[in-house]
Amino acid sequence: MSDLNVTITESAQEYLKELLAKQDCEGIAIRMFVSSPGTPNAETCIAYCRPGEEDEGDVAMEMNGLKAYFEGRSIPYLDDARVDYSSDKMGGQLTIRAPNSRMPKITDDSPIQDRINYVLHNEVNPGLASHGGQVSLVEVTEDMYAVLKFGGGCQGCGMVDMTLKEGVEKTLKEKIPELAGVKDITDHTDKTQAYY
Repeated sequence: MSDLNVTITESAQEYLKELLAKQDCEGIAIRMFVSSPGTPNAETCIAYCRPGEEDEGDVAMEMNGLKAYFEGRSIPYLDDARVDYSSDKMGGQLTIRAPNSRMPKITDDSPIQDRINYVLHNEVNPGLASHGGQVSLVEVTEDMYAVLKFGGGCQGCGMVDMTLKEGVEKTLKEKIPELAGVKDITDHTDKTQAYY
């Protein structure tokens, strides 16, 4: 399990404690997680967590009377995250900075989906971007195939099969040897966005 490395400043703890006190629910806590982790759409969220709403894989932490849960799956993405609260004339603002929410630090022990996303975002997509295209991971099948979806300029491009086999699959298998290969779910008959 990755070590939890999240800073919730004292001002943020006080603010969150006040919010929880207003909920009138014994034992209520906060829960922090990243939705769509490891993608450009990643969002770091803090939600109320009533007793029993936490997940089995969550990591709990007590801070000066504030109980917080962190979603187990989100922990690598929350590395170096910082929650702060600064008051101003308008009442104040809670800020959450999670520099690794879109791209966590990857190790050999990271889940295979995280490692595939890492390679796609750092090595594959920058090359496809010149054609206005990108590729994203849909799922990893039980027989260890990465099912990929091409979008943007790759959609409807006649070269996509070659790109898939020669470029994407080669790169992924080099970095993730246990991967059997890649499959494409994109419908290449739609040529509305195609790049020629």
